[in-house]
Amino acid sequence: MSFDSLGLSEPLLRAVNELGYTNPTPIQLQAIPAVLKGGDLLAGAQTGTGKTAGFTLPILQRLSSLAPASTAGGAKRPVRALILTPTRELAAQVEESVRAYGKYLKLKSTVMFGGVGINPQIDALKRGVDIVVATPGRLLDHMQQKTINVSQLEILVLDEADRMLDMGFIHDIKRVLARLPAKRQNLLFSATFSDEIKALADGLLDSPALIEFARRNTTAETVDQKIYPVDRDRKRELLMQLIRQNDWFQVLVFTRTKHGANRLAEQLTKDGISALAIHGNKSQSARTRALTEFKAETLQVLVATDIAARGIDIDQLPHVVNFDLPNVPEDYVHRIGRTGRAGAEGEAVSLVCVDEHVLLCDIERLIKRAIPQEVVPGFEPDPNAKPEPIQRRSGGQGQGRRGGPRDGEARRNGDGRHPTQGEAHGARPANSNGNGNGWGNA
Repeated sequence: MSFDSLGLSEPLLRAVNELGYTNPTPIQLQAIPAVLKGGDLLAGAQTGTGKTAGFTLPILQRLSSLAPASTAGGAKRPVRALILTPTRELAAQVEESVRAYGKYLKLKSTVMFGGVGINPQIDALKRGVDIVVATPGRLLDHMQQKTINVSQLEILVLDEADRMLDMGFIHDIKRVLARLPAKRQNLLFSATFSDEIKALADGLLDSPALIEFARRNTTAETVDQKIYPVDRDRKRELLMQLIRQNDWFQVLVFTRTKHGANRLAEQLTKDGISALAIHGNKSQSARTRALTEFKAETLQVLVATDIAARGIDIDQLPHVVNFDLPNVPEDYVHRIGRTGRAGAEGEAVSLVCVDEHVLLCDIERLIKRAIPQEVVPGFEPDPNAKPEPIQRRSGGQGQGRRGGPRDGEARRNGDGRHPTQGEAHGARPANSNGNGNGWGNA
């Protein structure tokens, strides 16, 4: 089935065709007609399934075909659609898609997030925009300063709602919802359907259509997963050997902490492998530069924390490396979902030391499969090594999964916000289940 059969207008089809897309993905086949009907939608889809086009295309279609309500005094165009995302990078990526798909329409859009000046965003709102893509914290700033008027909003999208809840944005989201008109179309997209997501959906959505493209907490079959057991102090050496021997390029590497990301990127650069780090403490310009170089394939390795990597969208990203396993097993699914997207093949490897055996067990229990292990000659782990407690992430807060906003855009000093919280999901001793130190217990 082609995009022509989904009821999209000629200007949208022309833009889609120019971007090189011919056949819609499964989530697009279901989401586009559902959104066009005007009802609420609850959609479950892993990252990389094409969900952004699944909601941006029908939103553009609806806004271009329906005349906006009249504004007071016939002034500027009103904000008619609001798309909330958890991170700056994802917000920028979604708004870029809105502009790309809507290039032949007369609709205007803008993106708003923290870490950058607020005045250009205010100027854009004064000129008038139809679609706003925003992170929750910066949107609330505009609402509190009365620089945005959402009284005529027609469509609300919560994109990657599970991540927004994980990052502690639930209270911000509720504050935003309280200021929106009651009559509107609501679209909620989430990679997982936790009890908290279901509770949010129950309070937000009215008789929604339900689309669940991927089973809950599953990994793509196109991703080749592998575990490399290694001693904790030899991870960097093993990573360098894997990159060099396999001639890997465009490698996305995940670390548990911001400090660890900085240190690893610096060490790789010293060893002749071009690398940059992105995380919540990096300036927006530094994050943008790193992503631009990585996408352009002029940067070999991008080292990231979970939150900073959330908005990375690269077609056919070949390699994801878990330098550290995540404390929360669901984050493993999100991490390796950066590769093997939309049917493409990808490779996800994890460098696992004795400290991380419990984390590995949690991951395998979640995805309901054992991940193959391979010991690299010369990097055999010490069978007598004792597990050590995994250190909490940088910042030392040690807060739980929902202890407050933790994205780099959330609550920064300098624009009326409190200091950024740590990126931790919380940590626990790696040997808390008493498994001891042998790989046979992993």
